[in-house]
Amino acid sequence: MPSVDESVGAKSELASDLAAGTNAISSDQVVTFRKYIRLVLPIDGYVFWVRADLVSQGAILNAMGLNTKTPNAPTTAKGADVITPSGSLHYATEQKQAADSTYAVNRIVFTSLSPVNDFNTVGPNVMFIGEFQGKKFAFSSRKSFYRQADLYHYAGDAVYAIMESQLVDSLAGFSSKQIVSNSLPIWLSMNGYLAEPWQDFGNPEIVLYPAFLAEENASPPFGAVDIPPETSAIALTPRLSSNLSHSQLVREKVKITLWGIDNDAAMTFVDFVNQYSNDFDLFGIMNMPAIRDERVTQVELGTIAKKKTIEYEINYYQTSARAVARQLIESAIPSFYIGNQLVA
Repeated sequence: MPSVDESVGAKSELASDLAAGTNAISSDQVVTFRKYIRLVLPIDGYVFWVRADLVSQGAILNAMGLNTKTPNAPTTAKGADVITPSGSLHYATEQKQAADSTYAVNRIVFTSLSPVNDFNTVGPNVMFIGEFQGKKFAFSSRKSFYRQADLYHYAGDAVYAIMESQLVDSLAGFSSKQIVSNSLPIWLSMNGYLAEPWQDFGNPEIVLYPAFLAEENASPPFGAVDIPPETSAIALTPRLSSNLSHSQLVREKVKITLWGIDNDAAMTFVDFVNQYSNDFDLFGIMNMPAIRDERVTQVELGTIAKKKTIEYEINYYQTSARAVARQLIESAIPSFYIGNQLVA
């Protein structure tokens, strides 16, 4: 006769039948998932995911003001680097054709007989990525849970071909050079700016992130820098220096979104950007920026969030952005240990 504990934890008749069916149809399939650690380039905020077994506890990650982690702190990812939950994995493939690329989208669904706790315990800087028949995938949702069935369905897309370069499975050839070609490095350099005593305005403690790459569930105040792909040249031709360094005078629009600040802090931020432009002459401001209030609601609370936007039209030399990026590289290069060897 089963004990009380065994009876409480036992599956229902329906769940037992479904579990047996899942094992039968999948031939007791086991899927391997590897842990990856989030790496943010200090230059322009680009995000990479580095396989955890390449990063030792002495590694220096995300060493810059853009990140909420302590600069130069060792990695703190705990738990196994590889997990092998059992379940049934299936996928559907859809071909996508765009003007600039053609690629397949593989929609993955993994049905597990029990919750995969490792998926829930990792933080925003850690994720598990699975691999099956050469396809790598991560999950963006857990859906269609029915308690009586006691099955757990995890769904997500396989890694697109155009995204494979963002997964680092080998540090050989990995480069921390600037990726973006716009003014983003200049804006991100404001995160580490401290005003001198004789200056009127410093950064009002608002961390700026690249658009779409803000820290997961970041707490206000923070901001996002959105630069539409509309950069245009002002000079008729680029200039090549004696060492063939490419320079061009360009203009672009920049939209700053600020979360969790009041009117005074927003005006201080505008004054800070004006002073930053005057002090360092990295870019010129071509319009009269105005603060706008945006409305983001949550019906459960019956209120609106503190959200403001400011739009700039600026001009700058592209060499200025590269010069700022080089300074950031020298002060905050992400580094790794492979065994006892430091790789930067």
